[in-house]
Amino acid sequence: MTTETNPVIFAGAGPGDPDLITVKGQTALAGADLIIYAGSLVPEALLKWKRADAQAVNSAAMDLGDIINMIQQAHGQGQKIVRLHTGDPSLYGAIFEQMRELDRCYIPYEVIPGVTAAFAAAAAMGMEYTLPEVTQTLILTRISGRTPVPDQEDLDLLAAHHSSMAIYLSIVHVKRVQEILSRHYGEDGVCAIAYKIGHPQERIIYTTLAHLSHTVETQNIKSQALILVGDAVAVARDKGEVIASKLYDAGFTHGFREKK
Repeated sequence: MTTETNPVIFAGAGPGDPDLITVKGQTALAGADLIIYAGSLVPEALLKWKRADAQAVNSAAMDLGDIINMIQQAHGQGQKIVRLHTGDPSLYGAIFEQMRELDRCYIPYEVIPGVTAAFAAAAAMGMEYTLPEVTQTLILTRISGRTPVPDQEDLDLLAAHHSSMAIYLSIVHVKRVQEILSRHYGEDGVCAIAYKIGHPQERIIYTTLAHLSHTVETQNIKSQALILVGDAVAVARDKGEVIASKLYDAGFTHGFREKK
């Protein structure tokens, strides 16, 4: 990335709710002359932040060359450009390939992060992924499909950690996901389906791994859903008791407080 003026801005739109975009992202949209948004996932409601005279282009039917050509032309005309991606653009956002093409064109860019669906889902569920003495690790991953994953990141290997997991882009392979997770978390393991988080159709559906694929089928869920699993999910569902952290323990001393 260069430090020249008028960079192309890659902005995270958040999970769907137009109010969950960052203030910095909102400001970028308001100042843009051209917004190229990933319309297959970014709802048009996010465009409420653009100026009336700004151009908005849905990139769902565009390939990489189309997108870069449009950016080149607009940037050459001195336009302010926002490339709007769903969630946080660094996670399954395919932005790196776009940035490399912009490097070759000597077009500067910067990235504004966004709220990814796993964190918006946790907020909707009142869940903390990292509970003291329960789990201190969250794995964000997907199952191998049309886009393969490296062998060392196979879902079966990752699930063996028994940590909190948020599984993206895998709902169409739910039977394979169920089979793998059941081996590690048990068929009675609690999981959640987080559907269209941040959209008006948002739903959180709790079930067990034994009934995961059946639940997905009966609820007619075919896309835009995360699968969340781990002990933290069960605690969130049951509003269970947990071990309190040391951070607010009156008997624990740290750099800002003496124990009582």
